[in-house]
Amino acid sequence: MVNKNNLLSYLIVLFVGVIVGAGSVTLAGRIQPAPIVIQPAAPTAAPGPTPTPGPLRVFVNGAVAAPAVYELPHGGIVQDAIARAGGFTTEADTAVINLAHPLHEGMQIYVPTVAETAEQPPIISEPVVRSEAVDLGVDGGTAVEDVGELVNINSADVAALDTLPGIGPSTAEKIVEYRETNGPFATIDEIMSVSGIGPAKFEQIEPFITVGE
Repeated sequence: MVNKNNLLSYLIVLFVGVIVGAGSVTLAGRIQPAPIVIQPAAPTAAPGPTPTPGPLRVFVNGAVAAPAVYELPHGGIVQDAIARAGGFTTEADTAVINLAHPLHEGMQIYVPTVAETAEQPPIISEPVVRSEAVDLGVDGGTAVEDVGELVNINSADVAALDTLPGIGPSTAEKIVEYRETNGPFATIDEIMSVSGIGPAKFEQIEPFITVGE
């Protein structure tokens, strides 16, 4: 016959085993948290080298030893370009050239002679820089050699107007077109009404022009 005390012990052990087993099943059914994975940051690509700008092409002409187009590094000044062109000639009027002016692509540096500036005193705060390589004209004109021969801006044709300092073919055509549209110039300073002729250019041509009698 089973002892009551032993039976009670068996029941207690069985009950505890059931509880433990049920707890294990419950814990096993719970969702486990995802593991934490630490990934190293992707390496930053090293910056590539900064491209070096190409050389500047500068046209140096006039009273220099070797007029030509020269290639000079960025950051250069007019003095560098003059040096590449062999320096000034003995006839050069060096006082009108700003040697400290910075260079830029396609720049033209024209060095006038002393004789040229004596005929046509310039007003200069920058180096003499033009877009076309022709004598003294800013936009393609040539210097008037005989100061005594005045150009009548009411009757002169394009060729005659083109001889004025600072007046190229395009500006000469504008002068002719203006007087054909608006009539003869009443005074010489009226020529400043023509597109492209301002006070500075008028001061250049004033000694060489007339409106006639």
